[in-house]
Amino acid sequence: MLSQDLRSTPARLTATAAAKLPRPFLLCVGLVYILAGLFYRDPWKTDDVTGLATMLTALSGQDHAWLLPQVGHLAQAQDGPLATWVGALSIWALRPLFELFFSPLDAAIIASRVPNLLWFALLTGSIWYGTYLLGRRPESQPLALPFGGEPNPRDYGRMLADAALLLIVATIGIVWRMHETSEVPAVIACQALAFYAVARMLDHPVSGAATLGVAVGLSFLARGWLGCLPLILAVPLIFLPGRALAAERRWLAVSALIAITLILLWWIPARAFGPYWTESWLLWTRNAFDWPGARAWGSILRDLPWFLWPTWPLALLALWRWRGWFRAPHIGIPLGFAVGALLILLASADPFEPEYSTLAVPCAVLAAFALPTLRRGVINTLDWFAVMCFSLTAATVWLGWVALQAGWPAQIAANITRQTRGFDPHVAWPATVFAVLGTLAWIALVRWRLRSHPAGLWRGTALSAGGLITTWLLLATLWMPALDYARSYRDVSASLASALAQHRQPGECIRTQGLGSGQRASFLVFNGIEFSFDDDCPLLLQQVSPRSLQSGQAWLADHPALWEGRREPDRHEMFRLLRLKP
Repeated sequence: MLSQDLRSTPARLTATAAAKLPRPFLLCVGLVYILAGLFYRDPWKTDDVTGLATMLTALSGQDHAWLLPQVGHLAQAQDGPLATWVGALSIWALRPLFELFFSPLDAAIIASRVPNLLWFALLTGSIWYGTYLLGRRPESQPLALPFGGEPNPRDYGRMLADAALLLIVATIGIVWRMHETSEVPAVIACQALAFYAVARMLDHPVSGAATLGVAVGLSFLARGWLGCLPLILAVPLIFLPGRALAAERRWLAVSALIAITLILLWWIPARAFGPYWTESWLLWTRNAFDWPGARAWGSILRDLPWFLWPTWPLALLALWRWRGWFRAPHIGIPLGFAVGALLILLASADPFEPEYSTLAVPCAVLAAFALPTLRRGVINTLDWFAVMCFSLTAATVWLGWVALQAGWPAQIAANITRQTRGFDPHVAWPATVFAVLGTLAWIALVRWRLRSHPAGLWRGTALSAGGLITTWLLLATLWMPALDYARSYRDVSASLASALAQHRQPGECIRTQGLGSGQRASFLVFNGIEFSFDDDCPLLLQQVSPRSLQSGQAWLADHPALWEGRREPDRHEMFRLLRLKP
């Protein structure tokens, strides 16, 4: 039994402020968010192309690659196999259909991104229903008005759930990550599923505990201990004595049993068939945990506020306004998940966006519960900020596109040309039409806000989500050809494949020097080029910087090259193919 007096709640709300958000708008927001930028582009360097490479390697059937993610013959001994499994299964099932309309490579790329629809649906569905379950509870209800007129629990919970969904969509840092073929979308979806599972345990402890076990097990399979430890650390905080869920602690045995079973079903055969892979994975795990250094702290302080914008200020405000309600489920549950994620973030040797992403769900939920505590003037200020901020970003995207196409304004055009050297600007009319329609939709949304003065408390979150989606849509339509040119290895990989066809003798292997996993994965994905670790390979693909090559500081700088290639926009990276004596 909670000790708080329900009349002391900081939430103040009328029934009109809890008006129902139109479902078509919510559906349109979700579809535009996830579909824009998901297809019709190449996989980009690092996590995006590495994830696709592990899927294609798994389909090749070599070296237990279904069980142990690999990039060709290179063991990708980090994270987990979940994204590889789901993506490879999608390619296997859907590539034959897509090959009717696209090349085999493009068909595989498109099929590999279909699981992102699944992860997004799991994320949005879990955060909506979890917030709804918490929002309709008596502890979270707004203050009863003297003459009535406060919303009923069902409408109030639905309003908070809509706001939480719009806030997770409006979170800047996860936009790109939800569109890449890596483990990050799966991790975020598992975080949301775990949140929903704990919220469900308030009313249905058995099914909630079982769902929690599935979420923890899948998060381990997605990203190892870095993925599941935030959830494991959150559980003791949420189930402390005196909390609403303290009486349901016995059902956590069900969660533990299911999670351990899922983990062991993979780990036991992985250990048996891939001792080198699992030893490398354990080493990666040990190296991933450490106190962040000064440079890492600087990155956290610089990047994390932007990554979690706009939810983190509202989340902190929710903790302050509901400071006497930490034992209540609607604050205690998301706070527990936030603390667990923050502890792992601060215990990571090199924290970056995959670690930041575990904070996205709890911050969005806490931010939603801050909204009923805000005064009308503060809410209007946030509305105007969203309108001005995203109108400015949309105008900036359009201005940059005009400069790219027309060369005006000259200074902006020169800066863009320097970053996209060698790119041939052209107008993709279908994409431009979508960009115009998206811009008109944003103008209509702003006009609706200014003319109708809606009372619904979700109006600010609708503006934030709509503004971010408009900006993302413009980038994914107007700028996608230039971004693809600047970040894809398709052309340089094709050039290397042509050089190998000319200079490679039958049976000759290729080794590398200086290449990272992203470059290896790119050459494998685009042209099936695999590299060996044999020091006797006569062919060597070397990655150097043009400056070190010109100054003679690069290794074998004076050695004649069979081929040299680079991505034109990249001024710091080039490749050389050499023939060496064994």
